[in-house]
Formats: sequence, structure tokens, C-alpha cells
Amino acid sequence: MGFEFYWPWMAVLLILPLLVQFLWSRTDPEQAETLAGRQETLLHPSLDHLQESFTGHRPKAAISGRIHGLMLALLWLFLTLTLMRPQWLEPYTETRAEGYDLMLAVDASHSMEALDFTVNNAQVTRMAVLKGVLNKFIANRGGDRVGLIIFGSQAYTIAPMTYDLNAVRQQLADVVPNIAGQGTAMGDAIGLGVKKLRERPEGSRVLILVADGDNTSGTIPPLDGARLAAQAGIRIYTIGVGSTQESVQIIEGGRLVARDDLGMDEKVLRDIAGITNGAYFRATDTHALEEIYTRIDELEKTRAESRTIMIPHPLYPWTLGLSLLLMLGLGLFPDGRARIMGGGQHA
Repeated sequence: MGFEFYWPWMAVLLILPLLVQFLWSRTDPEQAETLAGRQETLLHPSLDHLQESFTGHRPKAAISGRIHGLMLALLWLFLTLTLMRPQWLEPYTETRAEGYDLMLAVDASHSMEALDFTVNNAQVTRMAVLKGVLNKFIANRGGDRVGLIIFGSQAYTIAPMTYDLNAVRQQLADVVPNIAGQGTAMGDAIGLGVKKLRERPEGSRVLILVADGDNTSGTIPPLDGARLAAQAGIRIYTIGVGSTQESVQIIEGGRLVARDDLGMDEKVLRDIAGITNGAYFRATDTHALEEIYTRIDELEKTRAESRTIMIPHPLYPWTLGLSLLLMLGLGLFPDGRARIMGGGQHA
């Protein structure tokens, strides 16, 4: 715990009243001489009695003036302290358990709209199968940091590495085909994953690439990206989504058409996994996820992270409240200083 002022330089305002008092005198010398002349020529039949009357009230007036001055000084002090923004700092330590750093790279190209799979006698898209596989995978990675990359014609990070798995799952649920363009920049996605993971501790860097293996866009060839990952100590586990059939049905322009250029290239996915000492799996294999869990759990976990931050609790409402009370208190002495001056003038 600790105490500090957010704007300590505001303390220079404390000397402002002293500067004003020093530079501008309260009494004009010429006016003082005039008043003195009037007092010397004052005629009264009972001057001694009149002087005793004013002398009797002088102690009360003096006390009132001192209280008035003290309250003004305290008011200025508390207002200045309010501007300095005092705050109480409370330490908060956040500790994370050991885990892995997992980056998911998801294919969101046009080919993910292909109707390769059948669920309950209904055709479903590759994207639907992909979301089902990854949603289950993310839900079972408690304690791990998970990030999400999508790629189409280009690759984008839509969820940075985080422990908030629900946030990643929500981002995944919002992914639709063609959201990143109709192409498939698989090599660029691997390169982006390498960039994000190489900053993490060695031994726990894992990239899970979910795609159909067909690279049609981007500047980095997939195998070159895999070699970069291997140099950075990143293992890539590839999950193939799609069919190896020559002709695949897909919805285009509101019509169901058959295309022969949307087949899944398993060889590329196997080569990527082999270069990085990872493994390749089929999304339709019921044991694929369990196998991925086992492979990942064999890696070295990231050491527990602990960081301490200071949470500020502002205290200026207290000084501001005291200032308001002093302003109300000054209402009890609205003419405290004026009374003294008025009495002097009248005398």
C-alpha cells in the first residue's frame, strides 16, 4: 500500500496567496494618510467614553478576524490538495497457473462453405464442422492461453492470447466464410502465428492450423511458414476439414453447384505438421481431439505468471468535502474582516 498525488506539481498553488499579499498591499498609503488626518481632527464631546466603547468590542472582532483568516487559509489548502488528486494505492497481485500457449489459425475462406459433411441426414458446411471441433477443444483448455487467427485472402488476429476462453469461443462463433476474403492465405496465417507465439516462453508454443490444405493466396508459402515455425520452436498441429472427393458441392449465388477444385490437400497439412514435429488429424476422427490433448500435454508448460499492479483509490472527495464545509462555515463570518476595517474607519 502507498499514498501519492496524481498531480503533485499543483502544490505550487499553495504559495499564490503569499505572492498576492506580497505584491499587492491591502492598504493604499494615500488613503491611510487621509484617514489619519481625519482622526486627528475628530471632535467629540465624550471622546474617552467613545474610545472605551470600541475597545470593549475589539477582542471579539480580533478573534473573528483570526478565525476568518484561518478558515480562508484552510479552504485554499484543501482546494489545492483536491487539485493535486491524492490517491491511496492498493497492491493487487494476479497469479496464473502453469499452462500452454495455444494459437488457433482458422480457415475462413470461400471453400469453407463446401457441403462435405452430413449430420442427422442433413448436409452441413466445413465451417459448421470446424466450429464444432474447435469449440469443444477450447472449452477443455482451462488454464491455457488461447488466441485466434482467421485467414482468407489475408490473415488477421481477432483474439489475442488470453485466459478468457469464453471470449475466444464467442469470437469463433462470429466467424463466417469469406469474412477475410475468398482466398486462402494459409502460409500468411502460419507466419502471423509465429510472430505472436515467438514472444512466449519456449517449450509451450503450439499453433493449431485448421484448414483444407488448399493455399490460393498470400505471400508466404505454407511450407516456408512451417520452417519459420520450426526455427522458432513452435509445433504445428494441423486439422484437415473437408473431403478428398474430386467433386464437392457448394452454394454460390444462391444455387447449389458442384466444383472439382475444392478438395482437401492432406499432403500439405501432413508436411506442415512433419516439419514442426507436430501431427496431422482429420476433423471427422472422433479420437482426433483426444490425441491432440495428449500430444499437447506432453509439452513443457509455461511457468506460472505473477504480476502486481497498484489499484488507485481517489481521496480527493474528502478534501473537496472539507472545502465545501469551510465555505459553509465562512457564512458564519461573512463580514469578519470588513467589520474590523469598518470599525477603524468609523473611529
